[in-house]
Amino acid sequence: MMKHAFLALLPALLLVSISDAHAQSFSVCHGYGCTFKTAVTLTPAERSKIASIMNGGRRSAGAERAAVRKAVQIFERRSTDVIGIRDRPKMDFGKGREKGQMDCVDESTNTTHFLTYLQRAGLLRHHTVGNRDSRGNFVDGRYPHFTAVLRDRAGTFWAVDSWYEPAGGPPDVMRLSEWQGRGYDGQR
Repeated sequence: MMKHAFLALLPALLLVSISDAHAQSFSVCHGYGCTFKTAVTLTPAERSKIASIMNGGRRSAGAERAAVRKAVQIFERRSTDVIGIRDRPKMDFGKGREKGQMDCVDESTNTTHFLTYLQRAGLLRHHTVGNRDSRGNFVDGRYPHFTAVLRDRAGTFWAVDSWYEPAGGPPDVMRLSEWQGRGYDGQR
């Protein structure tokens, strides 16, 4: 009886795991520090385009990182289209709580969620999603700044930072160690 009950539940269990792996809805942060959250769902055409881009990056870790840059752009364009405001690059101090504008906390959170979607959908072959990372702490003369992170199979960590470009612009993708040494303006 117990075996039969489990078998009856199996289709539902498979459906949950499959839908989780292909979730395309996100709670997108904006307004600085995730003050606002807007539900964003990728369209079937966007999911297909993202999958095509990521499949084009299968040949190497470097090609996959280049594909991630393009896929993040599609995700960000969709997000700002739904929010209704195009995010400006970087942030304007004193502009917190402005709908649609994103600081590095918003950007890194959203990018991490999107990278996790790519991973769960089986679209990352050479990388796994890492925990967000930060640099700067005022004491070192730098403003605190956060980024999403990927880790390649060799154990190298890569920053995926979309904060320096307006929404939909190509994010910086660089070794996390290089990213750690940069300042507010993105320069050493």
